[in-house]
Amino acid sequence: MHISHIPLAERLRPSSLDQYIGQEHLVGKGAILRQAIENERIPSMILWGPPGVGKTTLAFIISKQLKRNFFTLSAISSGVKDVREVIEKARMLPLPPVLFIDEIHRFSKSQQDSLLGAVEKGLVTLIGATTENPSFEVIAPLLSRCQVYVLKSMDESHLIDLINKGVSILQIDYQKTIEVEENESIIRISGGDGRKLLNALELVVDILSQSTLANEPIRITNEITSRIIQNNLARYDKSGEMHYDVISAFIKSMRGSDPNAAVYYLARMVDAGEDPLFIARRMLILASEDIGIANPNALLLANSCFDAVSKIGWPESRIILAQTAIYLACSAKSNASYLAIEKATELVEKTGDLPVPIHLRNAPTRLMKELGYGDEYKYAHDFEGNFVNLEFMPQNLSGSRLYTPGDNLREKEIRQYLRNKWKEKYGY
Repeated sequence: MHISHIPLAERLRPSSLDQYIGQEHLVGKGAILRQAIENERIPSMILWGPPGVGKTTLAFIISKQLKRNFFTLSAISSGVKDVREVIEKARMLPLPPVLFIDEIHRFSKSQQDSLLGAVEKGLVTLIGATTENPSFEVIAPLLSRCQVYVLKSMDESHLIDLINKGVSILQIDYQKTIEVEENESIIRISGGDGRKLLNALELVVDILSQSTLANEPIRITNEITSRIIQNNLARYDKSGEMHYDVISAFIKSMRGSDPNAAVYYLARMVDAGEDPLFIARRMLILASEDIGIANPNALLLANSCFDAVSKIGWPESRIILAQTAIYLACSAKSNASYLAIEKATELVEKTGDLPVPIHLRNAPTRLMKELGYGDEYKYAHDFEGNFVNLEFMPQNLSGSRLYTPGDNLREKEIRQYLRNKWKEKYGY
């Protein structure tokens, strides 16, 4: 039996696009990024997506396919000096190398500035990887010189494919048959992160191999997987990505109206030196997605928190973040706004660009006025109660209800208001 010291995720890292799992919208046959790679016309780019979906791997494959030198820097441990050293080396090369910067969102403005000239002149092809929205985290001049590609979490079929590949390698390592009787737990633990999935699989097999008789197969079930991972979290989280689990627990605690758990997870992030703006931004999203119209002040407070934290660093920011987290956790909850825009987007995708009713159209020219644009429009403030029963939806969608008020005090009042105005039209 020969157990490799190289992590399973690293051994399974693909070296070509044909071996790459997932991201078909970018690198599948005929997809936009694949065409660019095959035509050897690669722009500098930002790969934006959750952890463990193949950002680093894709950068490596690109450099290999283009036969370019590959430099890699981590924004956590590299500074302006390291960037300049790579740029100096690039000047000596016949072709622009690929410079891969992991977690580019952690680069300061001055560090990002140091990249600008080299990217602009084509001295390097920059590939930045980020789990954060680059619109917020990458300076505008650098972002404008890069193409942004969005990577998605792996779906179940991708993860099952990874399990099968991992099992085939581990069977050789341990010289034992491995039977995955249930895979739901290992898929759930991964959260769509391929690296987490392989770390979990490797850990479970390693621990089970120690208690399985020589002639018996290693059997993996949901219960066994959950127990082993829970008891061996430090070994499982090899790459230190529990950071994402903690922010997830923080958000879910506020959504679940538990201020105690929310402050606990906030303290975990403060202790780990997390970026306070990262925490504030997540609360800003939650204030609208999970509280919304049930308490519109939540969005105002979260926005004020983001603004205040951007001016104040650690340790004082922890107090502002704690105040906001407790307020959000204790607020009434409603995801009605989120559901409304989701339904509306789905409706637009299904029905396309339906004509706007003529009485709602703008009439900026005399011809348009003559054609009756705006004729039947009635100004709400000219009527009692500042309301007039007009049709505002395209004809084919008349009566479509997209916003359903939540079951909380404020939205109950809104439901009653809409029922009084629209009677039976929208079913309020």
